[in-house]
Formats: sequence, C-alpha cells, structure tokens
Amino acid sequence: MAATTSSAESREAEPAETAGETTELPEAPERDAAGLGKRRAAGFVAPALILIALFLVLPAVWTLYLGATDYRLTGIPAIDPSFVGLDNVTKALGDSGFLDSLWLTLLFVLGSAVIGQAGLGFALAWWMRDRKGWVKGLLEALVMLSWILPSSVVAFLWIAFLDRDGGTLNELLRTPGTAWLLDHPMLSIIIYNVWRGSAFSMMLYAAALGNVPASHLETARLAGASGWQMLRDVVFPRIRGHVLTNLLLISLWTFNDFTPFLITAGGPDGKTETLPVYIYKTALGSGQLGYGAAISFLMLLINLIVAVVYLRLLGQKKKSRKTAKEAAV
Repeated sequence: MAATTSSAESREAEPAETAGETTELPEAPERDAAGLGKRRAAGFVAPALILIALFLVLPAVWTLYLGATDYRLTGIPAIDPSFVGLDNVTKALGDSGFLDSLWLTLLFVLGSAVIGQAGLGFALAWWMRDRKGWVKGLLEALVMLSWILPSSVVAFLWIAFLDRDGGTLNELLRTPGTAWLLDHPMLSIIIYNVWRGSAFSMMLYAAALGNVPASHLETARLAGASGWQMLRDVVFPRIRGHVLTNLLLISLWTFNDFTPFLITAGGPDGKTETLPVYIYKTALGSGQLGYGAAISFLMLLINLIVAVVYLRLLGQKKKSRKTAKEAAV
C-alpha cells in the first residue's frame, strides 16, 4: 500500500518538476484563406506581377523618364538626349495646341460618355427591364454587337454611313452631298462613340435595376408618383453607387480613347484632335518623343484627379449609408 502511494506521489511530482520548463512546439506555417501559405501564394501571383511590371510599370517609368528629356526620333537628341526636367510640362501648359486638344477631349467625354452613353444606356436598361420575347433579345444583340465589333470594322462602317457621296445617312435623310465629317466633325465622333459604347452602361444599369424591389416601384405608382418622381425618389437613390461607378469607368475610357482617329485622323483642321490623337501626332508624327511623353504625364494626372473625385463621391455615399443604418438602429 505504501509502495503504491509513493509511486502515485512520484507521478504527481513529475509535472510539478517540469512546470517551470517551456515546451517549444514547431510553429505551424502561416496560411491564407485558401490554405496555400505565403510562398505558394506568391508563386501563383508571380507570373501576373511579372507581366504587370513588364507591360505597365516599366513603360510608365520609361515614359516619365522620356518626359524629362528632349528625346527625339531623329537628330542629335535621338543619340544623346539632354535632361530638361519640367521644361516639357511648362511648355505644354502654354501650348495652344495642347490646350485646344484638352478642351476637345473634355467636350468629347461630356457629350459621348457622361451624357450620351450613360443616358442612352440607362434608357435602354429602363425600357427593357419588363420586356420579354424576341424584341428584347434582338435589341440586346444589336447593342452588344456594336460593342464587340473591332474598332477598325466599326470605323469603316461609320465612314460609309456618313459618306458624302452615297452615304447611308444622306440616303435616309434625303440630304445628298452633305459632308457630315467635314461640316459636323465633333458631333459625328460623339454620336459614333455613343453608339459604340452604350452597351456597357446598359448592362451595368440593367443589373442595378434588378436590385430595385418591384414592391417599392408599385407602392410609388399607387401613391400617384409620376415616372420622373419614381426615378428620382425610388430608383436613383438605390443605384447611385452603380451610376458613379459607370461614370468613372466610361469617362476614363473615353478620355483615353484613340478610335476617333480611325474616322477623322484628328481633322478637319484639328477639330477632332483629342489628347490621345495630339500625343500620337506630336510623339510619332513630329518625332518629339520627350514632349509627347510629358503630355502623357499630364494626361495621367488628369485621369488621377477624375478618379479621386469619383472615389470621394463613392466614399461619401457609403458613409451616409452607414450613418443612416446607425441612426435606424
């Protein structure tokens, strides 16, 4: 009995003797949500990062470098370019050609993206929200076809459509001999871009309108609200985030769009020479790569400013929604 008691005491004493010692266990490898671990996850991401660095980061850095030099395609500056700092930027800000192109670009974005694509895209999405059958499918197919066709094909179709001699538009309007691309060049490329790019806005707005409860619209209709009042008080407050996102994307795309060059080449007399076209003519047409790169840098800054403004508006929307939820609770 005594032996049994002593053996039990010895077993109880063993943990007490080792209580001060810390048992080190091997650390488990850190893993992400997918359970890959940092090294494996980095291996999967590495090819994409390499491609981004090669085709986005390095060209951007190279453009910034060129913008700070007097590099040209020909002559001594092509062999031994000199560092000029911000002289190209200062020159661009005082260049009437750059300022005119900037104004035309803003007009192009306002007319074809903010008013045209956003407006037509929403009108199509609103009209088709309750439509069914082959008419809806046909209209969606036509709108999508204008978006997925190659730019060169679309440009050729519009040149034929607006042609002075035998153009389709002149035949429809019975206005033979009207040179639309010469008499109304900016209006022509704005309508062209609206026709070409409204599909994206239509799809985005169609998805947004699908999240608006039908009961809310029906309640507003029974309360005697007009169509505009339903849009203002019921629909737009629920899709405001989608509207801002759509405006941000199509504004940036249109601001950097080069496809009008395929129709007018910036003419006549520079009346459709938007910034991308002006940069192309300056850098490659005139050989002033350094000056063209500096204008590209200014164009990048404008894009960043536009993006920051839209993102701040989105942030204010989320903040106001959070405040409303807290107040409701």
